[in-house]
Amino acid sequence: MEEEGRIRLQKYIALSGITSRRKAEELILSGRVKVNNKIVQTLGEKVDINRDRVEVDGKHISIVKHNVYIILNKPVGYVTTVSDQFNRPTVLDLIKDGVKERVYPVGRLDYDTEGLLILTNDGDLTYKITHPRHNIQKVYIAVVEGIPTQKDLDKFRKGMKIDNYFTSPAQIKILQTMGGKSKLRITIHEGKNRQVRKMCESIGCPVIRLKRIAIGNISLGDLPSGKWRYLKKHEVNYLKNL
Repeated sequence: MEEEGRIRLQKYIALSGITSRRKAEELILSGRVKVNNKIVQTLGEKVDINRDRVEVDGKHISIVKHNVYIILNKPVGYVTTVSDQFNRPTVLDLIKDGVKERVYPVGRLDYDTEGLLILTNDGDLTYKITHPRHNIQKVYIAVVEGIPTQKDLDKFRKGMKIDNYFTSPAQIKILQTMGGKSKLRITIHEGKNRQVRKMCESIGCPVIRLKRIAIGNISLGDLPSGKWRYLKKHEVNYLKNL
């Protein structure tokens, strides 16, 4: 148990709202964090939240007093990062005129994938949603080339090998067939890089369009593309109690 007024450095960084706890650990290990003007590269290091001065990349940070929780319907053509080295538009560009607090995306959606994205400055919540052991369902609607066979569907449901790992069992349902194309509802519990696309490619049904419509019980609903709203109190409580 942490002493009163003292918490682990990575948790302090997460509570400052600049990034998630997992990313905070990477910042520490890479020597980008100072405590009282000294570089700290030990993950177990504790800091006094009232006395110690913490800096990341030379900038003083402090714990956020007001947490913000946002749901965004990300359009295709935006990157899910705080900034982009190629100057492509980021998801933060879509909220910058309405949100004063510094927030960051929880997990990622590919440049060419659209749909539900949560943004917050709550590092603990980010950790909970993104950590694999919490097993949170992510639901996608995919339009793909071809029509999956029963054997293809079974591969999804049993787990399949893509790249150098086996996926966890996924749910898949054919919603509609349109000539040589299919609309699928796919539910996964992981969030590997381009996982849904790679799974579809592995059965010979490359993705034409991909949209995430839900994370757990948080649903995109009728939120228009490119628009955002604050999560409601019961939605925040649901995520915190996962």
